[in-house]
This record gives sequence, structure tokens and C-alpha cells, in this order.
Amino acid sequence: MSVEFKERTFQFSMRIVRLVEKLPTNVSGDVFGRQLLRCATSVGANYRAASRAKSDKDFLNKMKICEEEIDETLYWLELIKHAELFSAVKLQAIISEADELCAIITSICKTTAAKLRQA
Repeated sequence: MSVEFKERTFQFSMRIVRLVEKLPTNVSGDVFGRQLLRCATSVGANYRAASRAKSDKDFLNKMKICEEEIDETLYWLELIKHAELFSAVKLQAIISEADELCAIITSICKTTAAKLRQA
């Protein structure tokens, strides 16, 4: 497990916390913010859990959860952007980071799945 990636997912979670705190205090802002906060912070939490996996299969299962959660995070970020609840310009950097995390996590899942198939 990469200490750097663990820190990166933690920092991503903190950026999401700060973003959610700045969303408008209306029904959409509250609902979207809660959903975004839940899935985005779950990425780092599940990556930490994967670092303690008991087997490669357990690791893959936990990483697949990370993959689902980062994809859901992207969904909520896009929804917030299109609903104009937050500046699209300000969202771009965090959306780019979520895209990169998604690509890395997907790659880890594919590599681990291939390793399990060969075993």
C-alpha cells in the first residue's frame, strides 16, 4: 500500500469537506453535499481498509468499493456543477483530482484481478 496514495485520498477528503461547507444552504445543497461527503470520504476510508486486507481477494473487494465510491463522487460533483451550486471553474481542479484517483484505483483493480486470475 502506498503511503503517498493514502495521504492523497485523505487530502482529497479534506478538500471535499471544505467544498461541502461552502455549498448553498438549501435543499439541493444539503442533499447533494451530504451525498458527496459520504462517498468522497469513503474512498480514503476504504483504501485504508484495503491496506489491512487479509488476502488479495479481500484487497480487490475493498478496492472495488473505492472504485464505486470515487465514481459516485464524480457523479455528485458533476451534478453540483450542472445545477450551478458551485462555480464550475472552482470545481474543475477537484473534478480533475477525482478523475485521476478513479483512473489509479481502476488500474489497481484491474492489475489485482489479473493477478488473481493467474493464481
